[in-house]
Order: sequence, then structure tokens, then C-alpha cells
Amino acid sequence: MSGSAALEYGFPSTHSTNAVSVAVYALFTLNHPSSTVAPTIKILLEILSYTYATSIIIGRVYCGMHGLFDVVVGSVLGAALSVLECLYINKFDSFIHEGSFKALSIVILIICVLVRIHPEPADDCPCFDDSVAFAGVLCGIEIGNWHYAQSPLSWDFPVPATVPFNLEDLGWPKTIIRICVGVFCIVAWRSVMKMVLLKVLPPIFRIVERLGLSLPRRFFKQASEYDNVPSHLKTDNVMPSVSEFPNLFSSIRHPRRSRSISIGPQSEADAYEALAFRDRKRRESISSIGGTSRSWNSNVKQDESTKDYFKHTKASSQPNGISTAIFSPYGTPSIETSGSQNRSKTSVFTPSALYDTTGNTNELARTPSQVRRQDAREEKEIFSKLVKHRVRYDVEVITKMIVYSGIAWLAVEGNPILFHYLGLGLDRAPIL
Repeated sequence: MSGSAALEYGFPSTHSTNAVSVAVYALFTLNHPSSTVAPTIKILLEILSYTYATSIIIGRVYCGMHGLFDVVVGSVLGAALSVLECLYINKFDSFIHEGSFKALSIVILIICVLVRIHPEPADDCPCFDDSVAFAGVLCGIEIGNWHYAQSPLSWDFPVPATVPFNLEDLGWPKTIIRICVGVFCIVAWRSVMKMVLLKVLPPIFRIVERLGLSLPRRFFKQASEYDNVPSHLKTDNVMPSVSEFPNLFSSIRHPRRSRSISIGPQSEADAYEALAFRDRKRRESISSIGGTSRSWNSNVKQDESTKDYFKHTKASSQPNGISTAIFSPYGTPSIETSGSQNRSKTSVFTPSALYDTTGNTNELARTPSQVRRQDAREEKEIFSKLVKHRVRYDVEVITKMIVYSGIAWLAVEGNPILFHYLGLGLDRAPIL
């Protein structure tokens, strides 16, 4: 694995961490004395848990996303976290639900610090946005559970801050109304608060920046560099906005027959990884020719981080209206077509040919300066094909934290209280 892949995917493998933690938690739950799962179903679920974790771990290594050490440490970390949760989750819940506001504040502060020290990715990827949304949900849940557990409206069984609910007592009509009202409140909160915060926060951030207290992050524009955040900006890749719902329903009712397949480098780190691979294949090809080629190769300055070895060619189209962009480190692949069914064009990105039409090597016929000029042209072309990311603003981080904290709070406390006053709640105590 090259340095480019290591920069993009990092250490340890969080995919392995998540997969193993889920599998360990599932196995712990299935084998708990209070489990009522039938033996046959239990065995099937255990096999599914083992298969899920193993496939993720092997897949990360097989696809070249991580090295063996990355997935081993990630797996150990995931297992350790899951074991800690299984053994001490009740004590942690008691610490939050029965503790003072000071205990809650400590937990919220730790979450905010973790967001601040979140590693900056090599590329502008949504991993940081997902982490911020997840952290916001955690804050909202802990705040809501802490306060709702002290309310007379909540149940203490099976755990503190349990929302009163029983389908037999409420019935389907009230249950459906609860769902609709709850979703409406969440969507309304998200739409209103995001719009308000993106207007209010930039002036505050400029004041903080002038005081020298700003904490800029890579890929985020600071408030002093812009006047305002454009309206209708798609700042969320986790939850669709209200304006996207019609298109979402339309795509479900009328799925498109044609689709776009994107194969190959999707980011700068991917592109550099492909370039490094192409450079290695070139050296191996030249070295295999003999001593003369090795001598010629020593006169050519190779730079894996800045050279591009891909050539854009037009190939026959794929059937069924599928548009394909292929990045191949080996040369132009042979593409089979099926006559009149092919309607869309395929963009194939391949390295400059090392061989002429007769099959003889022509690499030695090119001078080092010609190689460097060709590499520069190819580098420009491949990076021009990468998707350009939108401008991102520093206020988006706090906005996402507040919005998702509110969503979680509504789910665990706000909406249940609203249901109670709307006559959609359940007043009686749970049956133990």
C-alpha cells in the first residue's frame, strides 16, 4: 500500500472497528442469560455476525484500502470498545441519568473536544461531516435522556428515560399520527434552524476570529473570507432537505434506465495512488527490456506525487444507456459491444502506450523531455476529470452540531412530551 492510500484511509481501520464492535455486541446480546432467542435462530445470527465482521476485515485488505496492521488494530479496538459497553453501559447510564448537570457537562465537553481533534482527511471527504452529525446526535441524546429521566412522564423500566409506548393501548391510528407528527417536527426543526444558524453565526465567527480564537480546519473557508453563506446550499449529505423530497419520490416511482458508473480515481489521493502504480509498471516494463533501457531510465526523473500517466481515449459505448469512466493502469482494455444497443459513450482513461501498433517497444524512442511533457499533459487531464468539491464554510460545523443535537433531543424528549399534551401519549405505568 502506497503513502497515498495510507493518507486517505489512515490508521487504524475504522471499518474494521465498527464491524467487530457490532459483531461482539450482537454475540454478547445473543448469549446473555436474559436472551429469549430460539437456539436455531441464535446459531444463524451468530454465523451472520461472524461473517459480517470477517467480510469487512478481509475486504479492506483485499481492496488495498488498509494494511494488515491497520485492520488488526482496528478489530482489537472495536472488540475492546464493545466489551466495555456491554460490561459498563448500565453504570454509565446511571452516571448520566442520576447524576448532576456537572456529569452531563463533562460528557458533552468530551464529545466536543473529540470533534475538534478529529483528524483532517487527505481529501475533502464526508467522513468529518458524518462524525460531526454523529457527535451532535450523542449530545442531544445525553441531554434529552438526562432531563427526561427526571420527568414524571418517563418510565424507569426497562431503563431510565424510557418513552411510554404500548401498541395495544395506543392502537394503530394514534401510533401513525405520532410518527407523522414526530417526523414533521424533526424536518421543521432542521429546515428552520439551519437557515437561522447560517445567517447568525458568520458575524459571531468573525468576532471570534479577530480575537485570535478561531480554529480553522482544512477545506473550510473562514468567516473573514466570505460575506454570507449562499441560500439553498446543500450542506448536509446525511439527511435530505424538504426541497429534495419531490425528486426522491419521483425517482422511486419512475427509476431512470440510464445511470452513470464512475470507476477509477474519485479523489486526489486515488489519483496519486494510480500514478504511483503506473510509475512502478513503467519502471518494471523498461527494466525488463535490458541494460540499455535501464541506463535510459536512470536519466528520466520520476516523481510519483506529481506525474500522471493516463491518456483519455474514446471507446465504444456501453449498452442500456450506461455511461462509464474507466481508469486503467495497464493500457486500453478491450471492450465488447453489442451493436445497436450501445447508445452512450464510454470514457476510458489509459496510460500512454508503451508499445506501437506492431507490438514493438517504442519507449526507448522517446527522449526524457518528451516523456516529461507527455506526463504533464496527462497529469493535467486526469486531475481535470476529478469532481470539484463545493466551497465549505466554517459555520457549517457548529450548525450541523446544533441541528443534529436538536434532532436527537426531539426524538428522546421533545416529541414524547408533545405527544403527552396532544393526547397521543400513554399515562399508565409499564407492566413489569
